[in-house]
Amino acid sequence: MLEVRDVPDPVPGQGQELVHVEAGGVNFADIMTAQGGYPGAPRPPLTAGREFSGRRERDGERVMGYTQWGAFAEKTAARSALLWPVPTDWTAELAAAFPVNYFTAYFAYWKAGLLEQPQGAAPRVLIHAAAGGVGTAAIEIGKLLGVEMYGTSSSDEKLNRAQEIGLQHPINYKRSDYEKVIQDLTHGTGVDAVFEMLGGAHTAKSIRCLRDFGRVILYGTATGNQPELDTHALYAKGASVHGLWLTYLSAKHDLMESAWRQLSEWIASGHLRPVVGNVLPMERAADAYRLLLERKNVGKVVLQIP
Repeated sequence: MLEVRDVPDPVPGQGQELVHVEAGGVNFADIMTAQGGYPGAPRPPLTAGREFSGRRERDGERVMGYTQWGAFAEKTAARSALLWPVPTDWTAELAAAFPVNYFTAYFAYWKAGLLEQPQGAAPRVLIHAAAGGVGTAAIEIGKLLGVEMYGTSSSDEKLNRAQEIGLQHPINYKRSDYEKVIQDLTHGTGVDAVFEMLGGAHTAKSIRCLRDFGRVILYGTATGNQPELDTHALYAKGASVHGLWLTYLSAKHDLMESAWRQLSEWIASGHLRPVVGNVLPMERAADAYRLLLERKNVGKVVLQIP
């Protein structure tokens, strides 16, 4: 159950700073946390929220940040190393939609070995939930990297939005088997990488979509089912499955710093801008969660904090 209630102000620990929160981005991890199933999170009740934007108390600077929980509150205590300046032309809602989506998408390309500009033919990437938060971020970054992108979603409307951002090959998985579509579009070759957050049988299907030595980057299990592996396909293609968990990577200062240097350059050049589909007041947090559960969001769902 979600409810708005008064709680004591957080007390910053060592290496933390207090931030007055203005907006928070909603993630599937928040839903899993509410259900008591997110690794490492305290069991409810707890203050939810993993990313936010607001003003740092000590100097009033506009910042956006990442945390494990506690973002959906008027004040949050966050690690100084995981606070970044908000671009001057971004609203609080845009900034709250940045940290989880863009760091996850960036690290997916890093894990796939695709951060360098291709020397030959453009690498191919299949992005599941292409119209979602991480999906739209991955499309923006993939466009910068010269990647040929294939994306799945549940409706033509959502796929049209993804195409506007830069997706070249939309696949409506409710009408077509994306495994067959990938084989047809690539003439049986497959893709270099799949960004996979569904779990269950989709992990095995994603492996079968790979070309030789391809990689599935697994960063979630939105279906609630444990990933299934097609080991025969892994052996036959020399392929691999890589786990990506931002909770873990966020503790690696050098990795986060390197990622931010590149992401901030792309922001400064005007190439990255979060897609925000829905903005709701915190009193409607249940509706925000429901949008994600029912796959009705395009881009990010953001809560306005009073």
